[in-house]
Amino acid sequence: NTVIRNKSRLVAKGYVQKEGVDFEESFAPVARLEVVRLFITYVAHESFTIYQMDIKTAFLYGPLKEEVYVNQPDGFGDPYHPDKVYRLKKALYGLKQAPRAWY
Repeated sequence: NTVIRNKSRLVAKGYVQKEGVDFEESFAPVARLEVVRLFITYVAHESFTIYQMDIKTAFLYGPLKEEVYVNQPDGFGDPYHPDKVYRLKKALYGLKQAPRAWY
């Protein structure tokens, strides 16, 4: 028996967004490599334990500060409301402001 499991994801076309019109900021604060190396050196010196985690869907949890609308995806539009758009409450993959939204 073969189980076929289809997955889909709504992705924004961030490459068509214009700064100042569609988004204000896309900067996300990240640690500099030197700081990470210093931290790891200190942890090793003190024999501490480091725990690491990765949230694969982190961008999907960030609330948006601006009002963002996206078109209905091709092939998945609402036949009763073909001219309607989606208002996003949380960031999507592909949005320029997604890295900033989850911070």
